[in-house]
Amino acid sequence: MTDSTHFPVTERNKVRRLHERGRYDRESVYAILDAAMLCHIAYIIDGQPYCTPTAFWREGDKLYWHGSSASRMLRAQKPGLPVCLTVTHLDSLVLARCGFNHSVDYRSAMCFGQAHIIEDLDEKARALDLMIDRFYPGRNAELRPSTTQELKATMVVGMEIENASGKIRSKGVGDEEEDYALPIYAARFPVTQVIGAAEPCPRMPAGVPVPAGLAGFTPGRRLDEIMSESYRTTYGDN
Repeated sequence: MTDSTHFPVTERNKVRRLHERGRYDRESVYAILDAAMLCHIAYIIDGQPYCTPTAFWREGDKLYWHGSSASRMLRAQKPGLPVCLTVTHLDSLVLARCGFNHSVDYRSAMCFGQAHIIEDLDEKARALDLMIDRFYPGRNAELRPSTTQELKATMVVGMEIENASGKIRSKGVGDEEEDYALPIYAARFPVTQVIGAAEPCPRMPAGVPVPAGLAGFTPGRRLDEIMSESYRTTYGDN
């Protein structure tokens, strides 16, 4: 019987080193993905490996990203291309009492599947509209609609997640038991990305209010928290 709450563990997605940090349940993997805006996509074209950073978004078990229609990566994915999409959050720097135990706390996810181009213009337009709302809830309704030419100049790629795994380290300092008494400085330095104060466009007409959907984008808030909140506002708990 298939367990719909977990991804099957295969040779492709199995966490081999420090396997106790591995996560295969959809809830953990999706939480890592939905807290991010950027990912890295690895693939091979004509025997040459590439890895491309790009914005992405999730709808259920599907991942999407977009780019220029002239992109080599995207054009190569038109007939279908196996890819690995990864996301990493750096949560802290960990200084231990020996070099071997220096580390970082992190959350990461790897997703595997077959990338393909979204050809249908209506489906492409829907996906791009949802991309905006995924990051900035409700914003698409306030924008000028994209032109046909703009849609043609943009390529959207979709990928059904076939396998995935997460990996999390959150233990902070982890020294050998006999080393804790050594008079050596050890600490955990939290690392976060935070939103700064908005810098409105100088050419914006006077009196334009801040949209309600951007209420969460307040200076000092963590970006990963905002992204997770924005996802839930747009998609619920999918």
